[in-house]
Amino acid sequence: MFALLSSAAQWAVPVFLLVVVVHGWYKGVRVYEAFVEGAREGFWLAVKILPYIVGIYVAIGVFRDSGALAAVTAPLKPLLQAMGVPAEILPLMVVRPLSGPPSLGLTLEIFDRYGPDSFIGRLASVLYGSTETTIYVLAVYFASVGIKKARYSLAVGLLADLAGYAAAIFLCLWIFA
Repeated sequence: MFALLSSAAQWAVPVFLLVVVVHGWYKGVRVYEAFVEGAREGFWLAVKILPYIVGIYVAIGVFRDSGALAAVTAPLKPLLQAMGVPAEILPLMVVRPLSGPPSLGLTLEIFDRYGPDSFIGRLASVLYGSTETTIYVLAVYFASVGIKKARYSLAVGLLADLAGYAAAIFLCLWIFA
């Protein structure tokens, strides 16, 4: 069964691409020209959002290196420890809404220190997978389409992250503890 699934997974993307090309050809779309035009637009979009991405990375570096990350996590440590959650997970919970690569780095640090099959390693994995890089998404994607006022998007995104944290902690304590 595993071999069948593995084979299907290997062929899924090539078959999908072939179906798209054949369907486009059938509909009379000049597929190669459409692809080149999309690639051109993607390049200019990347150039347009690059300052926002650089700004986010600089802000995260300053946030972490200045000690602000430690100051933000310190008051929350007793609360999490009372719930049976290791306090070492807090930096990941704070950085995850900001950007993906730094939070992935924190997750890998947890794996290196405690192992991926430890409780904290599993909790880090579930936290990472059940939350979003909310502020990054708002900054980059909203900037790419010209949205200036995000209105309730930040609050709703951060509430969704909190719900993801709560669900991840509950499930990990229930299943792995």
